[in-house]
Amino acid sequence: MRYVLAMSATESASPPGRPAAQGAAPPPVPGRDPRVQWVPTLAVIVIGILTVRPMGFSGWSLAVAVLYTINSAALLARHLPEHRVPRHLALLWPTLGVVAAAALIGAGRSGPGYLFAFFLAGHIGYRLETRPALVLAGICSLLCGGVLYFGLGPGHDVLPWAVGLATGAPVLIGIVNRSRRRAVVAAIAAAESAERAARAEARTAVLTERSRIARDVHDVLAHSLAGINMQLELADALIDTGDLEKVREANDKAHGLVRESLKQAQWTVQALREDALPLLESLAAMLESSGHHDVLTVTGTVRDVPPPVTQNLLRIAQEALTNATRHAPGGDAAAELEFAGSSVTLRIRNRPATRAVMAGAGSGMGLIGMRERVALLGGTVTAGPVTEGPDQGGWKVEAVIPG
Repeated sequence: MRYVLAMSATESASPPGRPAAQGAAPPPVPGRDPRVQWVPTLAVIVIGILTVRPMGFSGWSLAVAVLYTINSAALLARHLPEHRVPRHLALLWPTLGVVAAAALIGAGRSGPGYLFAFFLAGHIGYRLETRPALVLAGICSLLCGGVLYFGLGPGHDVLPWAVGLATGAPVLIGIVNRSRRRAVVAAIAAAESAERAARAEARTAVLTERSRIARDVHDVLAHSLAGINMQLELADALIDTGDLEKVREANDKAHGLVRESLKQAQWTVQALREDALPLLESLAAMLESSGHHDVLTVTGTVRDVPPPVTQNLLRIAQEALTNATRHAPGGDAAAELEFAGSSVTLRIRNRPATRAVMAGAGSGMGLIGMRERVALLGGTVTAGPVTEGPDQGGWKVEAVIPG
């Protein structure tokens, strides 16, 4: 009988899967089809049943048949998923398989009994940690080599003892395959973690953008619609008095608020669409459209600032001017833009009202929006009454933003 030693790196490995806690199924490793791994196993079992002799139901033939059955069971067991093999059996069954393989090499007069030892040694390297795998593979080599060297069975006349010593060598192939599998699993885990982080970052960005849009919508709609509603209610109440002059006045104010709302809506849409607005030009145009001419003062060395700083300063200015129009009608307003070394400061001041204040209580969302805007950029904002100077009795808003 001619014997052929054949063992590939792929054949030495069990079905893929990462080491996992007992009861938890590890994820599959791409590029490895478990069905392919059954081909060499079934081939060895079939070749064995056709060539291993003697096999029968009595005497020495029965012993060989039992050893062949044990070897076949051990070889099939390597296809069990790792999470389904109890820890105390993970080392026991390969050890029993190695002993049975060495016994089959010595007991059989023919057949590739040594292939069972080769495949088990490769699987030991794949399934066990490096140290116990090397120890068990060494035991496999010593047992198989010793059986042949000392002539402990009829098989020693067919195989040289060096073949027995070589049966533990595939453990190295198994160790390499295990290391490759773990590297692939680690790469997959890292990719999945990066994907989850990207999703979380995208969700945070979406929520941040929603908050920004909510603030912009409030800046445009809250004050304007409240003022328009108040003037229309006033006009409705005055109709019953028959005072048409006051009705027209309330109606004109409502129209004025509508025009102002349209201007603010244009500013909001422009800010949402453009990444970079010219700060000085945009602020000056905003003051002009609000009826405050030549009231912008600039100090420090003018420079370009990041788009988020520009957008938020313009939104804060818009909110401050809207509040001034609502709570201090007729009062003059002034704006100061100061460029410092590492920050930009915007100050909006308005003098006390010169006309009757008709607006009701505000929602308080304006100041909240200002603080949110500035906090996102690491700055500060203060708002409160002016207690001294020519603007005493008025209101001041000051925002300091790094940039």
